[in-house]
Amino acid sequence: MTAATGPVVIVVPTAAHMHALGRALAEVLRPGDLVLARGSLGAGKTALAQGVGAGLHVAGPVISPTFVISRVHRPLGDRPGLVHVDAYRLADLAEVDDLDLDASLDDHVTVVEWGEGKAEQLAEHRLDVRIDRSADPADDTRTVTLTGVGDRWAGVDLRLDVTPEADDE
Repeated sequence: MTAATGPVVIVVPTAAHMHALGRALAEVLRPGDLVLARGSLGAGKTALAQGVGAGLHVAGPVISPTFVISRVHRPLGDRPGLVHVDAYRLADLAEVDDLDLDASLDDHVTVVEWGEGKAEQLAEHRLDVRIDRSADPADDTRTVTLTGVGDRWAGVDLRLDVTPEADDE
């Protein structure tokens, strides 16, 4: 399988902009989509997932599932629900398989933080999101690289608007 779209690089200056990127991403996501988010601790993976949840209009606050590994957020409207996974403490694909994510994969959007090397096999197509922090600790800027893998992402415009809305502040 080869990358079908991207990479698209987006500069994200603040946490509010990361949230806005998640909202914009939600507009192109559909049921069955797998998003693998990677980046260092504090890079903004959860902020991105929160924006996706807001854009999908899911129930409840989207918070880091670090200690419970996985949270399911049901949809409040006609958009898909969100499955939010933190695979940091999982060792390999076998432990990811134990979560039984494929039971909800087809009718939800699944966002997996720390999923590289562990969750790629969950779906034939996926969106890889790499978040890189600035080398300057005083700079909140992130560089986000979006790469669509598989035919699902062919022709999908990933040049997304990261302008925050009032809810993103």
